[in-house]
Amino acid sequence: MLGRTRTLTGRCRFELQQCRSLSSSLPPSELSRLHYPAGSGSRKYRSGQEAEQMSLAQINRILKANEYSRTFPRGPASHGVLGFHSNMLPSNHPGEDRRSSATCLPGCGGVQFGVFDGHAGSACALAVSQRLFYYIAIATLPLKTLAELERAVEEERAVPPLLEWHKHPQDHSCPDGGAISFQSLRNYWQERLEDKEEEEEEEEEEVTMTSALVSAFRRLDYDLSVEAQAFSLSSPLRAALSGCTACVAHVSNGVLHVANLGDSRAVLGIQEPNGHWSAVSLTNDHNAQNPDELQRILGEHPSSERRTVVRHDRLLGLLLPFRAFGDVRFKWSAEMLSRVYETRPDILSAVSEAARVLPPHYLTPPYLSAQPEVTRHRIRPVDKFLVLATDGLWELMHRQTVVRLVGEQLTGQILTEPIFPGTGVTLGSLQRLLLERRGRVLSVLEDQNAATHLLRHALGDDGYGAVAPNRLSKMLSLPPELARRYRDDITITVIHLNEPNH
Repeated sequence: MLGRTRTLTGRCRFELQQCRSLSSSLPPSELSRLHYPAGSGSRKYRSGQEAEQMSLAQINRILKANEYSRTFPRGPASHGVLGFHSNMLPSNHPGEDRRSSATCLPGCGGVQFGVFDGHAGSACALAVSQRLFYYIAIATLPLKTLAELERAVEEERAVPPLLEWHKHPQDHSCPDGGAISFQSLRNYWQERLEDKEEEEEEEEEEVTMTSALVSAFRRLDYDLSVEAQAFSLSSPLRAALSGCTACVAHVSNGVLHVANLGDSRAVLGIQEPNGHWSAVSLTNDHNAQNPDELQRILGEHPSSERRTVVRHDRLLGLLLPFRAFGDVRFKWSAEMLSRVYETRPDILSAVSEAARVLPPHYLTPPYLSAQPEVTRHRIRPVDKFLVLATDGLWELMHRQTVVRLVGEQLTGQILTEPIFPGTGVTLGSLQRLLLERRGRVLSVLEDQNAATHLLRHALGDDGYGAVAPNRLSKMLSLPPELARRYRDDITITVIHLNEPNH
């Protein structure tokens, strides 16, 4: 039981789940038959030949292409965050995951991190990753500051920045729609000012972070929908027709809030007094595997739809997550969707085939929610780091393994922990232990970035806790049209919360 952690809009379940290992989804016999000629323009695989193994330099070039890290200066401005490591490895072409990290400037305060898993294209994930943190800032700013922002716009002065972004040079930027998104954001702060107009003379009540996060998520999703209803504009419509899940962490003055929408996860790494590592989930998956979520969905629609709302563990038989941004084909009326299909076939050609037709049994929309589930946790000395990751990581690795790998890298424990052979240990098993130790030590030394360290193990795990270079090479050699069969896009951010042990 995690003493001071509670879920505000739902109940976190901390029971262990069956680990879905990579070996179960990708038999070694099948993997060994795949061969992609290095340096060849051909995407055809030849069977019966052993793939040329990548060099360590080639492997590292792929694994480290998108890694990013930042250390924060000590003091109140860090809010208890020492720094973070982040990385992305696409499987789709182009990749559909996005990530964001930013420090809130004075007024709203705190540090924000997010991972966003797109589907039916990357447009929604891109828009949300660029815009959501601004909405959270507006939801938390004092009314006095919002009034100053409004005066600056009215007087055509520069609006002071709200965020300091921490971005990898290759992280994507929204190509257009800046004026539209700014006007939507301005409408949001104007409505906050109007709602409180009658209380100007009274002392403002502190806005709770939980309600602010819920408001920001829901308002951005509403704005994405409204902007898309001007069918003549391509970019907003493309973003709304695609979708994305979101897992966001906000840290302020030693208090952590996690807002989750979909099936990405946040896992807390705790170091027990005896030095052992334990993992605590701060999120619940919003899908058919979550009984509470399944009952919520069924309860929101007539009993006559009980057999059609969720089919084959998917929403209306199509969508795995039960909560997401965008995906207006599960939210708009059937009449509105029909208008899109009739008037904008050019936009439909840019999204997945499933998004081009009205879902079956579409009777009582909306079916999809953008209401996040929020968890609050006061950070303790034993709470060493938080791992945010899209479901691509959790499909390959159990949360306890993730926390152990990051913890061992953080403390250097694996380099110093002695081996005590038990009674009856054979020389063969001892040799295997030593080889496993050697492989794990090499991987720890190879990666300074904890997110890269996790990627290496997730793709190259040999079944004994070490990385098999041949397996890792083959997984990284898969071309886009085959890679998606074996893994999803993977995005990871590891947030270091307390001083590491020395």
